[in-house]
Amino acid sequence: GQVLSKASNTNMDFTWVTTDDANAIQNSIVDAKGDLIAASANDTPARLAVGNNGETLVADSSTSTGLRYQSPVNSNPILNSAFQIFQRGTTTAISTPAYVADRWQGGRSANATGTTFSQQATNDATNLPFIQYCMRVQRDNGNTGTGTSYFVQSFETINSIPYAGKSVTYSFYARKGANYSATSSGLGVIVAQGTGTDQNLLTVGYTGGTNLISNTVTLTSTWQRFTLTGSVASTTKELGLMFTFDPTGTAGANDYYEITGVQLEVGSVATPFKTYAGTIQGELAACQRYCQKLGVSGVGMWYSTTNCQITWALPVQMRVAPSITLTTTTPIVSDAGVANRTGSGSTIGLDTTTTTGVKANITGFSGATNGRVAQVYSDGIVLLEGEL
Repeated sequence: GQVLSKASNTNMDFTWVTTDDANAIQNSIVDAKGDLIAASANDTPARLAVGNNGETLVADSSTSTGLRYQSPVNSNPILNSAFQIFQRGTTTAISTPAYVADRWQGGRSANATGTTFSQQATNDATNLPFIQYCMRVQRDNGNTGTGTSYFVQSFETINSIPYAGKSVTYSFYARKGANYSATSSGLGVIVAQGTGTDQNLLTVGYTGGTNLISNTVTLTSTWQRFTLTGSVASTTKELGLMFTFDPTGTAGANDYYEITGVQLEVGSVATPFKTYAGTIQGELAACQRYCQKLGVSGVGMWYSTTNCQITWALPVQMRVAPSITLTTTTPIVSDAGVANRTGSGSTIGLDTTTTTGVKANITGFSGATNGRVAQVYSDGIVLLEGEL
């Protein structure tokens, strides 16, 4: 077959071109199954080589054609990366390493005091992708200690192994307070890897530990997005993130930095920020694998005239059988609705804990009827922790 080709813009002359000739022009650009023709600079046709199996095509203005192939985007493995969940409280002053936001630990060298971790509103819809909250790491006003402060998240092995042997991009948003005292406004940034199993980066360290990313970024008072890349070793079984702040002199009222929008992903380009879960409830449930806070109320059974027992079924199965901290006032327990039983020495003691439930004994009462239903009321709190 043949097709008409216009020969000039100044007259109506046409020439005949065979379809074989047209195919020859295309074949001079693409030479493999799956190749695409894309426009490069000055609208010049260019070959975009086919990607690897399973990769998808995405826009990328930094490439010559404005396109590239990449591996499917993983869910952000960093839990509470926008600092929405604070089951232990939104402000924590530390003296020893402690969890300060769900899944995030704070610490300071030599276990020094004078550092406070708190949830703050970002108050910036211009320089942030509509992230409501951030974490503030602050040296307290007037503090003269210059020990390093640490802000850390350690991954479980089950969440680290999928990244072994891959190139990754680490990104986050950060800004400084007016009195941020680190030299040259620097903030240390580390992504660590190790070959152990379920270790804590801050309090224990990683077996065979190395840093796949180790850098210092320069903060300003305006939110900036920082992007760093590295390669995860093929033998990696655990990953961890760490921010470090080395203060100088005496702290002013605003000697702090703030962090939010923390993301880790496979590939060499930072994609738009996303949390691990698409909803706040999903993010909470993911965090509850490691920490849960429950009210001290429930229904149980009197097993003597002085003692009763209650159980709590956990909304999310925990990583391990948790340790438990009880903060209680004197509980009030009804005797099948007949009367409220109180006791001046009544206490709540743990009987059994598993990854799915807690059983507690409440003692110190009198006059109850063995075998009746016990309804327990208290404004106390049960904190369950199954962290690394």
